[in-house]
Amino acid sequence: MSLGQQLHPHLPFLRRYARALTGSQAHGDAYVRAALEAIVAAPEEFPSDVDPRLGLYKTFHAIWSSAHLEDVPVTSAGSREAIAQARLARLTPLPRQALLLTALEGFTIDDVSYLIDLDANEVEALVEEALGEIEAQTRAKVLIIEDEPIIAMDIETIVRDLGHDVTAIAVTREDAVREALADRPGLVLADIQLADDSSGIDAVKDILAEFSVPVIFITAFPERLLTGERPEPTFLITKPFQRSTVKAAISQALFFDEATAPV
Repeated sequence: MSLGQQLHPHLPFLRRYARALTGSQAHGDAYVRAALEAIVAAPEEFPSDVDPRLGLYKTFHAIWSSAHLEDVPVTSAGSREAIAQARLARLTPLPRQALLLTALEGFTIDDVSYLIDLDANEVEALVEEALGEIEAQTRAKVLIIEDEPIIAMDIETIVRDLGHDVTAIAVTREDAVREALADRPGLVLADIQLADDSSGIDAVKDILAEFSVPVIFITAFPERLLTGERPEPTFLITKPFQRSTVKAAISQALFFDEATAPV
């Protein structure tokens, strides 16, 4: 099997990580492209003594550590980058990397130690630091769009445990839009398929037509929304999910949100 064939299944998830790390589809995908170009240019330098996924993320981190956002061509720039920079003044990149790699990407502490060149105790400390600092910076009202009662209750518990308020739990597109307009949320958590066969994506489009709000999509088929070929979600949770994954996604979505940006 060629190196390209080994890496291909992992690319959607590297895009997810890169987008969450940068807060932008454009910036995240640009860093992924840069990493792939580096691999194509020098395949002999690709780590051959580890799992291909670890090697891919290791190469990505080498690019991330050596490049600057302004050096990477993107299609647009807006307030999100300014918000990110304001927050980054209060939180350094390493804690966020450690948090995302463990909670969002599912790497072990030892894996992350390899990826960011720190020992296990340092990685664990970084994860705790990231959770504490980001949660202290961000508080929001959250609208949950989910038609499975048990999953909705689990998400609600996670949201409230993080110190946020839940405005409502909507089970259809119509419910979601009505609840969003009745009590404007600071974050939306949306399932893709809803109770009446309506679409969570359409519900979110309707809400975004009224006002801007960060959105985290929940789906059992992330590869369908992470192709890199069209405008796609920056924040995505895969079903079945871990509680830590939801916490990390919420923290990152609010990290880049204007409403909770530091002044």
